[in-house]
Amino acid sequence: MTILNQDVTRSYREAKEIFQAGVGAVDPRKMVRDSLDISGTVLTADGVRYDLSSFPRIHLLGAGKACDQMANGVEELLGDRISGGVIITPDGTEILTPRVPRRVGAHPIPDEEGVRAAEELVSIAAAAGADDLVVVLLSGGGSALLTAPAAGILLEDIRVLTAKLLKRGASIDELNTIRKHLSRTKGGGLARLIYPARVMTLILSDVVGDDPAVIASGPTAPDPTTFRDCLEIMDRYQLREWAPSRIRERLERGRGGVISETPVAADPIFQKVQNIVIGNNRIALLGAAEKGRELGYKTVILSDRVAGDTRRSAKLHCALAVAVSTRRQPGDTPVCLLSGGETTVVVKGTGLGGRNSEFVLASALDIAGKEGITILSGGTDGIDAETPSAGAICDGTTLERGDELGLSADNLLERNDSYTYFRTLGDELITGPTGTNVMDLRVMLLN
Repeated sequence: MTILNQDVTRSYREAKEIFQAGVGAVDPRKMVRDSLDISGTVLTADGVRYDLSSFPRIHLLGAGKACDQMANGVEELLGDRISGGVIITPDGTEILTPRVPRRVGAHPIPDEEGVRAAEELVSIAAAAGADDLVVVLLSGGGSALLTAPAAGILLEDIRVLTAKLLKRGASIDELNTIRKHLSRTKGGGLARLIYPARVMTLILSDVVGDDPAVIASGPTAPDPTTFRDCLEIMDRYQLREWAPSRIRERLERGRGGVISETPVAADPIFQKVQNIVIGNNRIALLGAAEKGRELGYKTVILSDRVAGDTRRSAKLHCALAVAVSTRRQPGDTPVCLLSGGETTVVVKGTGLGGRNSEFVLASALDIAGKEGITILSGGTDGIDAETPSAGAICDGTTLERGDELGLSADNLLERNDSYTYFRTLGDELITGPTGTNVMDLRVMLLN
């Protein structure tokens, strides 16, 4: 069997260290504390001053994978000024938030427990007084966790459609456009419920472009999308006739003006709302780059906006890595290329594996037999689809080692079973839930 030599082992270790440094750079508690300043009774957030003594009550609401750690950061700052609230996170989080209860929901397909939690949050939001301050915390996963179906829509309708859109490779923007129009909280709906109370929303971005209207489906942001947009997305993926009848009827009635659109920027409800993006993929890339330089690499950040089909993205990344590698001379400083963003996968098979492990398996095919190239791709949340891994890592020997174990990379890739390939090799990227979420990081080391 082919054995990984010492240089390869070092490259694997250093690629993982660089990835972990990127994840550590977007620690949610640190992001909260860095974005807020408190002096006496005055809280300053992105240049806006809040006199905390003027608010009879301060409520803390939130939803997302990083929400518990974000809430912990807010509680450290505001202490007993917080009157109450509730946050919703996926199962498995462990950070304690003693001043507000934590509820659990499922992600990415919502469940009944999550809907009950969302209804609790809705009740608190609607009860906020005109002179109160509501601090809202949002991060990736917030859209699924904050599921409060619109009148006439069942949870099962949303579950079925969400699963189908994900399998068809719909982007997060497309998925959230539809979610907004099936919900009472998304697309500015939460801001509408809270009005006329004051709202300060802290956001950890998990979308390309960091648009508050897209992150967690924009509960406190104006919504530029329409019912017509929803139907066009359904047609794009050939799902209109297949969709549950209640969803189809609601979208068609909305397009016809029978149901009101989601609130737009001119709506008065947003006059007392401040949305602040406190962390994003770019910050993670800067943290990873710093670690790369510390390890002796000439480090280049390619982009924080990589999107589209994951296999096509892998091919472009590999072409660049090979081109740079072939130009290097003996003794040259090793190179670290970094990128971020979030690709998509069109699921055709029934295997296990998400966009990151599929990116790496596609890369392994492209760099097979080439020396000195190591490629890692991982989700900053520690999750790659429905697997226990965050992604995977490969180099020029990966395909040969797989062949020796009877693994067919081509066949497993077509079955969307990339996790099985890397689990068998022991090259899956295991981090466990990280408590943060700013899309994906890719590390390419050229030694």
